[in-house]
Amino acid sequence: MRLKLGLPKGSLQEASLQLFRKAGYEITVNPRSYFPHVDDDEIECMLIRAQEMARYVEDGILDAGLTGKDWILENGANVHDAADLIYSKQTFGKVRWVLAVPEDSPFHSVSDLQGKIIATELVRVTELYLARNGVRAKVEFSWGATEVKPPVLADAIVEVTETGSSLRANGLRIVETVLESNTKLIVNHTAWADLWKRQKLETLVLLLQGAIQASGKVGLMLNVQRANLDTVLSVLPALKRPTISTLSDPDWVAVNTVIEEKTVREIIPRLKAANAQGIVEYPLNKIVL
Repeated sequence: MRLKLGLPKGSLQEASLQLFRKAGYEITVNPRSYFPHVDDDEIECMLIRAQEMARYVEDGILDAGLTGKDWILENGANVHDAADLIYSKQTFGKVRWVLAVPEDSPFHSVSDLQGKIIATELVRVTELYLARNGVRAKVEFSWGATEVKPPVLADAIVEVTETGSSLRANGLRIVETVLESNTKLIVNHTAWADLWKRQKLETLVLLLQGAIQASGKVGLMLNVQRANLDTVLSVLPALKRPTISTLSDPDWVAVNTVIEEKTVREIIPRLKAANAQGIVEYPLNKIVL
């Protein structure tokens, strides 16, 4: 038996492959093929655009796939939501679909767009958003380069953003957030009811979420005399609690913990001042909680 897994082709592809590598899966992509090789004989991968993923999972062509909450809603897909995987193209965070207009536009809220034209790739979600706000406007599907359409080809756009930098570079300002989205692992209902496939997917989720948890964190090991242990522990922020092990000399212990990478340069001098010795920093691939 094999699990048919869809991986997002396009902007999320490289970030997804890197995440799988951190989780312990080596996936090799042939640029001429849509069927990557994975070093797990029980998994069969296929590259599919995130926009289409939910439809193929719902229809059972794929057992499971990675796609955004935005495209699940856009397709109105009836699938099992197995897990949130909070990562995106540039960051380990969520993205936003925002309503944006030119900097000098007279529009300052969605209600100002009554009877106007809005360009977006996320047509169904935008129409639902307008309906919730009691606004009737024309929503046109955008085939790309959406940021350049206002004010000539559209009065406003609904576009996805992580940082807002692309919108600002194109002279646009954000009016409102339409939808917050993140990557999800979705599963066909029949596949989720299959015990073997469900267990395979639960293991996959555990490893992927562990890899996400490890992002931006490092491991830290050090030795300290018992007499100085409380002082050292007061310096260390821990994921949960540090692991403390007795050394061959009973007056000394080893401390092992996980900290945010950005805090390392501040913490190590404080550890040295607390008489910690043999401090070793090491990278993390994943954290299994």
